[in-house]
Amino acid sequence: MARENDVVLVYLEDSPVSFARVESIEPDSKKDWYQIKLLMLQIPVQVVTWILKDLYINGEEFFMGGKRMRLEVVECPDDEEIIAGLDAPEDDGQEEAPLEEEAPEEEAPKEEVPKEAPSKGGGKIISFAEVKRQKQNNGPETS
Repeated sequence: MARENDVVLVYLEDSPVSFARVESIEPDSKKDWYQIKLLMLQIPVQVVTWILKDLYINGEEFFMGGKRMRLEVVECPDDEEIIAGLDAPEDDGQEEAPLEEEAPEEEAPKEEVPKEAPSKGGGKIISFAEVKRQKQNNGPETS
């Protein structure tokens, strides 16, 4: 069962959608139900409280708003597992096609970016290199 401070992966319809940290698990007024407070680790960060049975907190599927959901506790792999994972080649069950040599493509000319192009918000892009050059040419500012 997920406990306080555990990190869980939240699944929506069999697809992982967000990580969350379990902030608290408190009994609800209904027997065998719990209020689980989750800090959703996404941008923007938000806190949600779900009322779930212990089975659902343990990873069983449940429905929320007609959508199938599931929580899965995230376990930190051992150092040995991480090293073994780095050493083992990935095998997706498909053979790799031999690489074909391609003729070198001609390099496209680089586009010049205007130094003070207006943005959508009405501001302009400032080149820090240009600002530095101007400061060096004009000397230190006095106030």
